[in-house]
Amino acid sequence: MEFNNPIFQALLGLVIFYIGLKMFSGGMKSLGHLEQLEWFLGNPYWMFLGAIVFTLLWQSSSLTTTAVIGLVASGTLPLPSAIAAILGANVGTTGTIWIAGILVSDGMPAGITKQVALVHTGVNTVMAIALLPFIQPIARFISKF
Repeated sequence: MEFNNPIFQALLGLVIFYIGLKMFSGGMKSLGHLEQLEWFLGNPYWMFLGAIVFTLLWQSSSLTTTAVIGLVASGTLPLPSAIAAILGANVGTTGTIWIAGILVSDGMPAGITKQVALVHTGVNTVMAIALLPFIQPIARFISKF
């Protein structure tokens, strides 16, 4: 088997990414109760902003979502804060398209690249801002399932 095959490399990368996410999720579940972060974890607005920052830092909304799921599974993160964090991850992930646009355009994105980045950022931001005030009713609805 040739290791320079792009299909093999893509599949291997996905497997490694999946294993990493599973390990990360397990670690987040085992954290247990974090008393020193209760003020942060219990506040949906801080979780929204924190998720934006962490998603921008590690350029992966999947990793942020995995962390949120692990914290919810451990009982550390309440549902309203988890929903806010997922909305924040959706906004934070827009940083990736700007970075990709900068790399493709050799500077600030221009033309169609800039338009796609603006639409992606705008839609995710407007959606999150529109839903953020309704976090509590959304959490009550979701908790019925």
